[in-house]
Amino acid sequence: LKPLSVEVAEVERVTEAHPIEIRGVVQPARQSSVSSRVMGPVVKLNVRAGSKVAKNQVLLEIQPEASSGQLGQARGALAQAEAALAMAERNFRRFEALHADNAASELELDMAKMQYEQARGAVEQAEGAVRTASSVANESAVRAPFAARVIETMVEVGDLAAPGRPLVRVESLEGQEMWLSVRENDIARVTIGDSIEMRLDARPDLGTITGEIREIEPAADPATHIFTVKAGLGKINVRSGFSGRATISGDITDRNVVPVGAVHHRGGLELVIVRAADGGARTRAVTTGSTLGDDRIEILSGLDAGESIVINAAGPVADGTPLELGR
Repeated sequence: LKPLSVEVAEVERVTEAHPIEIRGVVQPARQSSVSSRVMGPVVKLNVRAGSKVAKNQVLLEIQPEASSGQLGQARGALAQAEAALAMAERNFRRFEALHADNAASELELDMAKMQYEQARGAVEQAEGAVRTASSVANESAVRAPFAARVIETMVEVGDLAAPGRPLVRVESLEGQEMWLSVRENDIARVTIGDSIEMRLDARPDLGTITGEIREIEPAADPATHIFTVKAGLGKINVRSGFSGRATISGDITDRNVVPVGAVHHRGGLELVIVRAADGGARTRAVTTGSTLGDDRIEILSGLDAGESIVINAAGPVADGTPLELGR
């Protein structure tokens, strides 16, 4: 057989914490079902599911006639209250002057003062009604409470909007979290503020994402005995619902590890090329465990520490092939 030039590495024995893999799902930091205090038909829908909106951007518009009428009534009542206050004030000042000249009794002055105070209270009440009606009228344009992605629109043009009825469901664009499911046996291994390494199944291009544990729910699910642990994803912006995984430190153990590139996958088997004492190749089946970072993988069985393995072969080679160490 023709000799094959290769690079080799020794199976390394390491003593460190065994990583525990946990699963999770991406969730938004904030989500909201937006409604309005205005009742009326929807006359314009500006967004659809998937639309990105800025804070205070108009999502939809409700026919404003009813709320505009209420605002007009409130302003009319305020004008009447202000006219009554002006008259009550003039009457009170007149009785003050008459009382000073002993031309009006104490009771008449008190009655004029009471009418004046009542008129002032009526004006304040009317001003409050105008502010309330104005606020409601402004809600004929339903706006996004924060920068968000529209998840669902629950009305169409012509549908009746009513106070408390959800109209549009949105979720925040920033501050996404991974909600991790941690077994009760492992919950003591995580602490708020800890860093945690995560990967997204559908986005391997993002590599390892380092986040921070923000929240640990105080109670486990009584059926599954699983705790929900929430970790921030930083500036990562992906679709909610993406699945992912994270690793936390387990117990300290001794493990054999090799470079990831040394393991070949063929027909459901995991194979490595061992450089035997005579310099020949020996293909051996192994069982792998978890990965350590991006470049090493644990070997559960099939190799012993100190054995030489080929790390740069394109695939398994015939047993007995002479292996020459590359320079």
